[in-house]
Amino acid sequence: MRKLLLSTTALAAAATLSANTAIADVSISGYYEWRYTSTSSDITANDGTTMTNDSEIAVKFSNKTDSGLTIGMVTEIESDDADSAINESSMSISGGFGKLVLGGNDGVGDNYGVSSTDLPAEEIYATGVDTLAILNADISNMAGDASKVAYHLPAMGGLTAGISYRDSGAAGSADSTEIGAKYGMSAGGAAITIGGASATTENSTQDIDSQVIGVKVASGNISAAVSQATYEASNTDEESTGASVQFKVSDAMTFTVHTAETDDSTSNEEYSNTGAEIKYTIASGLTAFLNVEDYDYKIGSGSGAGTTADSGSVSKLTIKATF
Repeated sequence: MRKLLLSTTALAAAATLSANTAIADVSISGYYEWRYTSTSSDITANDGTTMTNDSEIAVKFSNKTDSGLTIGMVTEIESDDADSAINESSMSISGGFGKLVLGGNDGVGDNYGVSSTDLPAEEIYATGVDTLAILNADISNMAGDASKVAYHLPAMGGLTAGISYRDSGAAGSADSTEIGAKYGMSAGGAAITIGGASATTENSTQDIDSQVIGVKVASGNISAAVSQATYEASNTDEESTGASVQFKVSDAMTFTVHTAETDDSTSNEEYSNTGAEIKYTIASGLTAFLNVEDYDYKIGSGSGAGTTADSGSVSKLTIKATF
């Protein structure tokens, strides 16, 4: 009887454990990047070489309930040369109504805006280029990873859309709203994606508005993207345009060229950059990137203009491991 009881208890415990572990699908992923950067600048203090690193671990789980809802959670821990911190942490509830995301995650501008910087995997920008916003991909993601509420509508054919809201607190010093939409279709053997996003941040001193819209076309071994973005705030009225083209050289290698320009009509500042990237897959989960970029920054003469002009080039070698 004792052996039977022990055996029955063990089987019951195993069954319970199996049932519990089957409740949620859990995954762990991450990456580690090592970078070597060389800068040649008109500003002597910016000349030289640096070695940096960046890593991230993401833990995700999802569980489909009996009612048909899917509950998910993601937590990302990021570490770089400066510090380590939880980068994003949020939960999601999805079903036929769409998807609701609660917590610290990117705003919808990151999901729907299409930018010319989507094709290069490892963008590099010159350090010390004053405060002129280099608009590109992140222009509409004003609230960053701060806690917010986001809602994504159910896909309607090739159309997807969403809205997110960040409440900064009782003071209302930096409430942010983002909306975005993306449409994908096929035409003449090419995959075409059109996407745009808009963001508004309200605080006690100024309102900040930004928009980005872009088109990406992929056909065979060639992909291309063009985009335009704007950024308006106190003493700032910026417009940015960009374009990029990517060639798939082989299953292991891609070659990308890109260019962008930003102008501020208030301060008369100008920033432009042109670069190229080679991406090579050394082995599964191990990739090397080589980026080279020329840049030019003019300080302007209007309100809010910078104080030091700069031009030069930046080269960066990146080794990235993913799991």
